[in-house]
Amino acid sequence: MPELDVQEQVDARTNGRSAEPHRVSRDRSWSLWEGVREWYLWGPALFVAIGVLIPLVYLVIRAFEAEPAYLAELILRPRTLWLLWNTVALTGGVLVVATAIAFPLAWLTARTDLRGKRLITLLAVLPLAVPGYVMAYVLLATTGAYGTLAQVAGLVVPRLSGFTGALIALSLYTFPYLFLNLRTALLDLDPALEESARALGYRRTKVLRRVVLPQLRPGFLAGGLLVGLHVLGDFGVVSLMRFETFSYALYLQYTASYDRIYAACLALMLLVLTATVLFLEARLLRGLLLHRTGSGTSRQAPPIELGAWRWPSYAFVGGVAFVSVGVPVLTVGYWMGANPSLPWADLGQALWGSVSASAPAALLAGALALPLAYLSVRRPSRGTKTLERVAYFGYATPPLAFALALVFFTLRTVPPLYQTLALLIIAYALHFLAEAIGPIRTALYQAPPRLEEAARSLGRTPLQAFFAATFPLLRKGLLVSVALVFLSAMKELPLTFLLSPVGFDALALTVWSYANEALFAGAAPFALAIMAVSAAFVGLLLIREKR
Repeated sequence: MPELDVQEQVDARTNGRSAEPHRVSRDRSWSLWEGVREWYLWGPALFVAIGVLIPLVYLVIRAFEAEPAYLAELILRPRTLWLLWNTVALTGGVLVVATAIAFPLAWLTARTDLRGKRLITLLAVLPLAVPGYVMAYVLLATTGAYGTLAQVAGLVVPRLSGFTGALIALSLYTFPYLFLNLRTALLDLDPALEESARALGYRRTKVLRRVVLPQLRPGFLAGGLLVGLHVLGDFGVVSLMRFETFSYALYLQYTASYDRIYAACLALMLLVLTATVLFLEARLLRGLLLHRTGSGTSRQAPPIELGAWRWPSYAFVGGVAFVSVGVPVLTVGYWMGANPSLPWADLGQALWGSVSASAPAALLAGALALPLAYLSVRRPSRGTKTLERVAYFGYATPPLAFALALVFFTLRTVPPLYQTLALLIIAYALHFLAEAIGPIRTALYQAPPRLEEAARSLGRTPLQAFFAATFPLLRKGLLVSVALVFLSAMKELPLTFLLSPVGFDALALTVWSYANEALFAGAAPFALAIMAVSAAFVGLLLIREKR
């Protein structure tokens, strides 16, 4: 008998006919018993929800243990308001500087006749291989009376620190996020609107302001959201530059007086700032429609001839590449040469520590992301979408606040888990889970659900049908997910600092500790190792995108 869908089965049963074999419908109704049977889907999803939300809920409870008057005094004290101003000012400043770097680069590579666009794109993405705290270490090691410039060229530049140092380091590290989003948006623009505006007599600058820039709003907001989240959650740069933001104050509170109520309040205020950024991004995108409404297909805009601006454009590209990529490489190389002998044993121990935590975390994140993505794509409902948003909320939570919440929660509920490698691995996996969901979800959208339905019709269980028919199509997406989480965990500093076991050594911790004591030669080998691993993964991802 041919396969029947759910409605045909109901009709067949009503008319007294047999309806076997039946076809598994993508839109079938869900029952509690079915959820129990599919524990392999709902179990990991609930684990993610519990792992992300419960520590944060406990953070709220911990903060509100204080009397209302004392709580109000903590929030409104001058130091707290000063921290708020510093955090907001740094975030806004980095957004401005990153945009000033990223937009011209995106325009040159997407809309002009500049040669070497692939190389320029690679140079604009490579700063992602230099973590923020490594960029801060480079700036500190380059400037000052004993910096690289003073020792090599005899040029004494005042040591960068405070707001200026943090602004430069974070801008050089985060501008590739804006560049990638703006470049994609510019490549996808249909030139028809621009040509119509030019036909109406608008000059090129007015076309850019009135036509092009409004269509780039989604790209600006997507890239700006990533930049803002990174700045709000940054700890390494602001601690090395001695610029007090909420994250740095959390660190000082944790290492000095350790007033748990005040630390919880600072963490919650940092979460409120993050939620505000997310709300503003969603609000600015609401009701935005930029798709074509007429007939025909979109096409690429003809490249703009730069003419006399060609060499200034090359100078701008070269300057950005030299500052964001060349200076870190040259500075680390110089201080490597200042080492009488390389600490191979310490370097190997730190590398093994980073890998021993990052590799299991990447595998765990992939294992948790797979059922979450499957539920979101194959079982779309309000509940499954909520579970997916919870996973993204874990990524949006500043890592220092997330780590502090886990510290409070484990000390009160499961003290044996505190400062163990298992807790660090779980924290990595939960925090970077959102990076793993995207590639898997994309692969699931491209995998036909009828393959699983055919396997089910042959008598296989849902789990057997998934691994036989769908899982082989997800391997590439799963591999990318694991690679992204591994790279992010290798560079992660705040979670490693607060949650790592006693005696645990990692590349990020070693670079930060040496740079914090101005021991630049000691930090160089470990910084070079991080840059080499990160550059290799960035190169692999770029090769995959090209293919």
